[in-house]
Amino acid sequence: MINDENQSIPNIQGVRKFGHEAKRTRRALGVINQNLVGSHPCIVNKRHNSQKCVIFDDNIPNPVQKPNTRKFAAESKKAELRVENPIEVEDEDDDVNIIDVECKAITDVAVPMSLEKPESAPKQTNEMEEVEMEDIFEDPILDIDGRDAKNPLAVTDYIDDLYLYYKRMEACSCVSPDYMSQQFDINEKMRAILIDWLVEVHYKFELREETLFLTVHLIDRFLAKYTMVRKKLQLVGLIAMLLACKYEEVSVPVVEDLIFISDKAYTREDLLDMEKIMLNTLQFNISLPTPYVFLRRYMKAAESDKKLELLCSYLIELSLVEYEMIKFSPSLLAAAAVYTALCSLYGFKQWNKTCEFYTNYSEDQLLECSRLMVTFHQKAGTGKLSGVHRKYSTSKFGYAAKFNPATFLLTN
Repeated sequence: MINDENQSIPNIQGVRKFGHEAKRTRRALGVINQNLVGSHPCIVNKRHNSQKCVIFDDNIPNPVQKPNTRKFAAESKKAELRVENPIEVEDEDDDVNIIDVECKAITDVAVPMSLEKPESAPKQTNEMEEVEMEDIFEDPILDIDGRDAKNPLAVTDYIDDLYLYYKRMEACSCVSPDYMSQQFDINEKMRAILIDWLVEVHYKFELREETLFLTVHLIDRFLAKYTMVRKKLQLVGLIAMLLACKYEEVSVPVVEDLIFISDKAYTREDLLDMEKIMLNTLQFNISLPTPYVFLRRYMKAAESDKKLELLCSYLIELSLVEYEMIKFSPSLLAAAAVYTALCSLYGFKQWNKTCEFYTNYSEDQLLECSRLMVTFHQKAGTGKLSGVHRKYSTSKFGYAAKFNPATFLLTN
């Protein structure tokens, strides 16, 4: 008999006492919400750490699965774990009932969703970490004009606007890729012979690189609008170089020098008359962007050294001789020359985010033009038109003609 100061609770037969002395009734399940207490027995695990507490009730909806009680009784024979002491539960009439519960080890019953640990969370975390690591090691876009901020000749304040203007104006400087079909007395091979000869003249006179590019540019624009006979084609090349020198050079060759290098094939009056015809045909519009204008900018984006600059110039001058390269815009020619030179030096495809940003050309857009440059590089010096190859085979131009071509671009 357990006595209290205000009431006494009668002892029930079969009561098991915890310890040697009778103690006050424990309210083990008093913390459970009364709404969860039904008429059916509860399966409760009393051990704190070794077993889980699983409660099944027909009146309580299970968010995952409501097991069949008969099936559960049959499957629970696999592992039984008996609780040493009974669990005392106090009902609404304050009567103490003692329930001897057998705790069954359930392994095949689904765990409630609230207790499940999400398995996809670590995977998502790893994916996010991989993406963040890719962003960290991604090639940054460099500010190629930052180091020239104090150089007034670099005009860094409006250099971007200047090249945007060049990109818009290069459409006006492009000629039809089949303009030679309009000529009845000259062809593509004659054009190649003329330009190859002008490369040697340009080298002998030690003119600036801009002068050569402007000379070829004026020849193509003039021949695209004016029908010319073959005996005066060399005269067209001389006048184009004379106009380019007047535009780019400080010291301009005199007319007598041009007559001398032509082996006196033309007179002074012939040169002056052709100069008037060419200027009127071009409407005195000489200041249009050439590949050299873009080449200087793109080599700066590639952080080029002297070796890369010479190789880029070599590849693009080889392209000037070839008529089929007229179909490419000046900016694309310059970008392809830088890309091909990088591939030749490094031995693999090399085109970073900085180059792509400043050229506005992706690697796929450059492949067609670059593969043609590789073929010109392979056959340079083998035919009769070897003026560019001889020029870049000297120490003055760093023996750039001796670099191996990027032949792997042709196989991919």
